[in-house]
Amino acid sequence: MATVKALKTVEIMSGNNHNLQEGKNGVKPDGNGRVNGRNGSSSYKSKKNWKDNFYESFEETPLLTAILTVMCYGILVLVGHIREYLRFYSIEQNKGHTEPKIEGFVPLFQSWESFYTRNVYRRIRDCWNRPVASSAGAYIDVVECKSDDHNWSLELTEKKYHVMNFGSYNYLGFSETTGPCADSAEQCVRETSLSVTNSRQELGYTTVHQELDRKVAKFLGVEDAITFPMGFATNSMNMPCLVGKGCLLLSDELNHASLVLGSRLTGSTIRVFKHNNMADLEKKLKAALLEGRPRNHRPWKKILIVVEGVYSMEGSIVRLPEILLLKKKYKAYVYLDEAHSIGALGPHGRGVTDYFGIDPKEVDIMMGTFTKSFGAAGGYLAGSKALIRHFRLHSHSSVYSAAVPPPIAKQVISVIDIISGIDGTKKGIERINQLAWNTQYMRRRLQEMGFIVYGNKDSPVVPFIVFYPTKLASISRKALERGLGVVVVGFPATPVIEGRVRLCMSAAHTKEMLDKTLDILNQLGDELNLKYSRKTPPDFKEDDSLLNKE
Repeated sequence: MATVKALKTVEIMSGNNHNLQEGKNGVKPDGNGRVNGRNGSSSYKSKKNWKDNFYESFEETPLLTAILTVMCYGILVLVGHIREYLRFYSIEQNKGHTEPKIEGFVPLFQSWESFYTRNVYRRIRDCWNRPVASSAGAYIDVVECKSDDHNWSLELTEKKYHVMNFGSYNYLGFSETTGPCADSAEQCVRETSLSVTNSRQELGYTTVHQELDRKVAKFLGVEDAITFPMGFATNSMNMPCLVGKGCLLLSDELNHASLVLGSRLTGSTIRVFKHNNMADLEKKLKAALLEGRPRNHRPWKKILIVVEGVYSMEGSIVRLPEILLLKKKYKAYVYLDEAHSIGALGPHGRGVTDYFGIDPKEVDIMMGTFTKSFGAAGGYLAGSKALIRHFRLHSHSSVYSAAVPPPIAKQVISVIDIISGIDGTKKGIERINQLAWNTQYMRRRLQEMGFIVYGNKDSPVVPFIVFYPTKLASISRKALERGLGVVVVGFPATPVIEGRVRLCMSAAHTKEMLDKTLDILNQLGDELNLKYSRKTPPDFKEDDSLLNKE
């Protein structure tokens, strides 16, 4: 148990603080409170040189643009309140599904979210509510929706857009309806069933699930693993098994909603540290050891640091080597969510530990999902045998939900075999290298064009900032018409002044597709005035040796 006396015996970690100051190791805080790293080569890193090759960019929002963006949202909200007033007195027809008014009762579920949905989101909801009539591969078929009542309702037409897919999490291109993975899943349906309709602790744990658990553990390089049918629940339903009242949970401010919900369900004290800011994290760790719990100042039972490998909105990568140094220094535990990094990072596709050249056993709890790189569904937790045994006995998701459907389990097993080379081919490594090259090429070209691009040069999530909600709608609609499918994200999923287009890279994208996409975005950038960047373009370049030249 950590105590004040133990803290005094530990050397002050100046080595972790100096690299967050301007001019040291090329790292510089930006105006948004995040950290910019230096430019570096595109090769993968080792423990010794990871800082030299670690490049992240978070350019400061131009002041005038920030003011105008806030004013844009302010006008939308003001007009929304006026129209709510008109609807209340039946001057304007209310086409929304609102809560019935019961005399003497306060509203049960009316909230700011419902107001925002009716009056702001509804205006541009056609940018998201688009039915997809194909698998989420390199290309998708999007069914056109039209509305005659200002998006209160949407009607499908017979028209379909065949567009390049830059909106799906299909990092390694395994979202396919043909090929060895699809064949394996189909064969599993013929031999077993679509579902086991039972929990792992009853009759739902079959030989397929046992094989999946073992494959995942071996692939990650840890002792054991347990799998679950839903990625979100892997976090939210299992974190309460680890910590509880009297424990401290230190969470990155940009953690996913599943981690936020899971943290709240634990009943622990939660403190949020600035995104990827090791100085702020260390400050909170020191305070936790010196001050202890509120009121009684007793030592915390446990301290758990919760981070993600790749952050899906910012495109940044966790500074894992520094996190682990702090973990060892202050005797805390680390919970690492690799939903977006497993399969997508590292020379062998084994995630952020592979990317930094770190022994995965140094991370206490490893979590990931099968929905991104594996073209499947569900999630896993991995670590020591004792830890996984604990989850098998106490996990809510293990007890109260059905096990992973066997065909989905077979899909994941097939993908792991291909990535690991167990199938006897190099197709897995070729996909990993193609994704790395595509990511670096797309990021470099976008920044050279003048877009404000967020995140790490090696992150397959590539967001560039659009700011205005009106421009979010415009670029989404115009891109679709020109044959490009993208995801746009605005408030409240992002800060008000940081609306963005989020590109999801895939190994299935060819260079011709990338160049065509860049041409479309370049045209739209000029047409909609989206090139806000004032920074000098980065000096990194994609590594052509990653490409399969056969």
